[in-house]
Amino acid sequence: MEKIKSFFTGVKAEFGKIIWPTKDDVTKQTTAVVVVSIICCVLIAVLDYAFGFGMNKLTSIF
Repeated sequence: MEKIKSFFTGVKAEFGKIIWPTKDDVTKQTTAVVVVSIICCVLIAVLDYAFGFGMNKLTSIF
C-alpha cells in the first residue's frame, strides 16, 4: 500500500512540473500544423498528377 501511495505522490509532484502552453502558443502551433499539412497535401497531389500524366504519356507511346 505504501508503494501505491508513494507512486501517486510522485505523480502529483511531476504533474506540478508541467509547463502548460498559453492559448496563443496553442493557436500558433495549430495554425502552423494545418498550413504545413495543406502544403504537403497540395505537393503530393501535384506530384501524383504529374507522375500519372507522365506514365500515361509513356504507356501511350508503346
